[in-house]
Amino acid sequence: MDSDTQKELKLSKMDGTRVRKEDDKKEKTEDEVVQLRREIGLLPAVCFIIGSVVGSGIFIAPKGVLLNSGSVGLSLLVWALCGVLSMLGALCYAELGTSFTKSGGHYMYLLETLGPLPAFVRLWSECLFIRPAVASYMSLAFGRYVVEPFFAPCAAPTELIKLVSILGLTIVVAINCSSVTMASRTQVTLTFIKMFALVLIIVPGGIALARGKTESFQNGFEVDSFKLDTLPLAFYNGLYAYSGWFALNFITEEVINPNRNIPLAIICSMVTVTVCYVLVNVAYFTMMTPAELLLSEAVAVTFANRALQGFASVIPFLVAMSCLGALNGGIFSSPRMLFVAAREGHWPPIFSMIHIRRRTPLPAVLLLYPLMLVVLLTGEIYQLINFVSFSRWFFIALATSGMVIHRFRFPNHRRPFKVPLALVLTFTVVCFFIVGLSLYSDPWNTGMSSALTLTGIPVYYVTIYRYRLPHRLRRIFDYFSKHLQILLEVTQQEVQTF
Repeated sequence: MDSDTQKELKLSKMDGTRVRKEDDKKEKTEDEVVQLRREIGLLPAVCFIIGSVVGSGIFIAPKGVLLNSGSVGLSLLVWALCGVLSMLGALCYAELGTSFTKSGGHYMYLLETLGPLPAFVRLWSECLFIRPAVASYMSLAFGRYVVEPFFAPCAAPTELIKLVSILGLTIVVAINCSSVTMASRTQVTLTFIKMFALVLIIVPGGIALARGKTESFQNGFEVDSFKLDTLPLAFYNGLYAYSGWFALNFITEEVINPNRNIPLAIICSMVTVTVCYVLVNVAYFTMMTPAELLLSEAVAVTFANRALQGFASVIPFLVAMSCLGALNGGIFSSPRMLFVAAREGHWPPIFSMIHIRRRTPLPAVLLLYPLMLVVLLTGEIYQLINFVSFSRWFFIALATSGMVIHRFRFPNHRRPFKVPLALVLTFTVVCFFIVGLSLYSDPWNTGMSSALTLTGIPVYYVTIYRYRLPHRLRRIFDYFSKHLQILLEVTQQEVQTF
């Protein structure tokens, strides 16, 4: 073999080695790529929905449903209908979640079907008052159920309740900043705890019912106490207890095999929650008369004092853990809306970045934290909750309306899961009907909700549509964004995840 041939072989080997090294390097880089990974399987998805739905509502809301419905039978019917309505909505969102593979929930579906303006207004509402109000409400409920047992029968100090609420909120935010896996495992654990709490109420209630404690059901439908004008408020109380069925749609890009797991998780979780909610309310009425239930400040605690005397002290702790689970679900999902909106150009770019090692949308989570603290400390929670219900259901109705319009405009669009059109129209009409009736039943709160929501329109035209921010202000904003990116160690996703 001559020297030229030997040189060619040597160069060939060197090139092969270089190629292998480059391939190894490429493979390693792909393995460590910065992105939100698909880590949510079927069980975590089911737990995520149940954990987001079951909060403090089922332990407190029965009072509001009974008060506004007027009778035991009608209140149970309202609970069942709220479950059916929530199931219909969840099925519509299952179609939306499998048709549009991006995360972001309501925002993304409005953007894809009705355009950027309604999508931005929904995003603005979420950031301005919906998520801060809901998270603050859950945090305060957590603090109250942790602190009050130590001071019973006296009133617990408000400052201490708020301090414990802030501690719970901070812990949940820290978990969601640190790891997606840790947040998912926390949600699974807390979901099993809250299901144990529901079973702890259902079983004694079922035993009491079997023993003949049916006094509260003797005159189940009292026509004299029925008021049509307050019935929408009964539905609002019930629907608020079911709220959270749309949470999985915020994290579509992180769900393993979403075309299969999103519909399955929604069906399994909503059937479970609806059955449990109705049975829990039946259990309440086996131990309390309607009048006693209306006088109770904490229905679950009153029930435990009568049915579970040896375990009565455990119920407040279980309710507190239930509130913490709902809080974790909301803080896990809502920042994904900001993350996707920033990626679409409707929010500052810094919020579309994720931590280079922890793979979490750190800036989006941290933005909501001070907003939630402000609302929590001001204490204007319960008024804001009424705002939340109106705005939420209005935009949900808009999203399902957009889905119908999209079907007719793009009939060949791929839809792995499709809901019958009659069910979609039924759900949409009922949503608009409830929203319309609430304007009559509670004009002040719904009017304020409308006003707060509409403030997003001028913001959209100034910052997005026309982008008329002064040049100096843009430079200042870019300067702080750059340094904040370095401080938080965040960067844009390196691969497309949708």
